[in-house]
Amino acid sequence: PEWITPRSKCKLNMAAPDEKKIPIFTVDAFTDKPYAGNPAAVCLLEDVDLTNKQQQKIAAEMNLSETAYLRRLHADDNFSSSSTFGLRWFTPTNEVALCGHATLASAAALFYMMKNPSPQLTFQTLSGDLFAKREGDFISLDLPENTTQPQDKEAYSQLLKTVIGDLPIQDLHVSLTAKKLVVRLKDGATRQTLESLRPDTAAMLAAHTQNVIRGVIVTLKGSPENGCVDNQGVTYDFISRYFAPWNGIPEDPVTGSAHTVLASYWAKELGKTEFYARQCSTRGGDLKVRLRGDGRVDVAGKATVVLQGAIRI
Repeated sequence: PEWITPRSKCKLNMAAPDEKKIPIFTVDAFTDKPYAGNPAAVCLLEDVDLTNKQQQKIAAEMNLSETAYLRRLHADDNFSSSSTFGLRWFTPTNEVALCGHATLASAAALFYMMKNPSPQLTFQTLSGDLFAKREGDFISLDLPENTTQPQDKEAYSQLLKTVIGDLPIQDLHVSLTAKKLVVRLKDGATRQTLESLRPDTAAMLAAHTQNVIRGVIVTLKGSPENGCVDNQGVTYDFISRYFAPWNGIPEDPVTGSAHTVLASYWAKELGKTEFYARQCSTRGGDLKVRLRGDGRVDVAGKATVVLQGAIRI
């Protein structure tokens, strides 16, 4: 309105002096370029404890696939020098037990913005202790492996129809621990085939209501012939996309937790334990993945901070 002068506008927008704020960052994970990879919000809970409801409301407000909450474990801890923190992740609709890209984003916020010198960070989470360490320009995450088992195609025939239509399937597996379905396209498919998929997420929700799975990974074996190469001509071992409407995420751009499943699956199929992978969403991202053989998976990627500020609570 005309009666609001520029100065009064500023006053109206100012927070009350006693209003609490928390530091927040937006970090693009699994990329070294802004506005690519998978964005996550990272909140530092310094002198405040947020309720589950508050954390969920902030995650809904941020409306990214995940919002991470880092908390100090002891009164004398601080984000600039301590090496062990609590970590939780919320999608816009619910809390999740594991999120790789938001863990990478959390480590990047501590390493790059808080200038934390620790060579390795430990995060206490619903999935146990997770670890993040610097590896040159990469941050490597130490995550739990999620094994897979073969699955009858008929059990998910309707869901498969909504995700990939009539495309032929090479293999179908499920990870019960991660609640993820792994759909491997026939080796004759191409990268373009995978990238052109447009699943009906509402139909996906209707096709599976049993809560056995919370996400669908569609994957393809890489080769130069099917277009699975990076900008330098290096061949990806496999590529994938990930759809999780059950968690309020139609498609996740780059998913660290999905690669704890894919590493377990592709190790058996390719007879190797180190992989160069690409998640082929519109934003996309590259990952280095290693199945260690001790029930853990190393998932490494780059990250860039694109936004820094404070959020009112």
